[in-house]
Amino acid sequence: MKKSTQKAIKIVSKLMQGLILIFLATFLIIGCLRIGMIVDVRSEVYTSQTVPEAQAALVFGAGLLADKTPSAPLRDRVDRAIELYQSGKVKKILMSGDNRFVYYNEPEAMRQYALTQGVPDEDIILDFAGRRTYDSCYRASHIFELSDIILVTQNYHLPRALFLCNHLNINAAGVPADQTRYLRSRYVFWRVREIFATVAAYADIYLLKPVPVLGEPEPIFSFSKPTGLIGIDFAKY
Repeated sequence: MKKSTQKAIKIVSKLMQGLILIFLATFLIIGCLRIGMIVDVRSEVYTSQTVPEAQAALVFGAGLLADKTPSAPLRDRVDRAIELYQSGKVKKILMSGDNRFVYYNEPEAMRQYALTQGVPDEDIILDFAGRRTYDSCYRASHIFELSDIILVTQNYHLPRALFLCNHLNINAAGVPADQTRYLRSRYVFWRVREIFATVAAYADIYLLKPVPVLGEPEPIFSFSKPTGLIGIDFAKY
């Protein structure tokens, strides 16, 4: 074997080793971020029976079916929020989702489903600019002026949602909405995507600090300044 060939092989070998080390280091860092996020918010995850009362439940969009009705995960989220509403844990349900296109309206689909389940229309609030979890949390605070909310979403998504809301001036508690047996392939996809979304959440909070689509304030209650208290109906004051 020629010396030039041996040298080339050594160079390629070193490059491969370097790439492997970079991959392992990146994987370790992301894993630590994810674990840290889960540990940080685990005390804020409750069942629908044990969660403290709050001003409103925040339901995040999770996709629509071909007939424009909520997907199974989204329907489960709305069902859980309805359960919280009917048990008196919340006074309002804030439905936040994507409506960038005329033919795709997650908040309205959630509203229509909730109406069929007996929720009064006046207690349903729609946020049509909840394109991302960060946007939904940001707008819940800055547009709808909520300070105490219950987040309703699946287990895989809940740590990130709690992390974002807690860093955007909202006192948040979380209730999982895993009620339907989802396809295993979907679970794998969601969990893998959540790993990358975790990195994006840290970047949004500590580095980028983006400002989502805003607009005029639309306070749900007449007074919503943070008090550190959960369960106060500010509309009475």
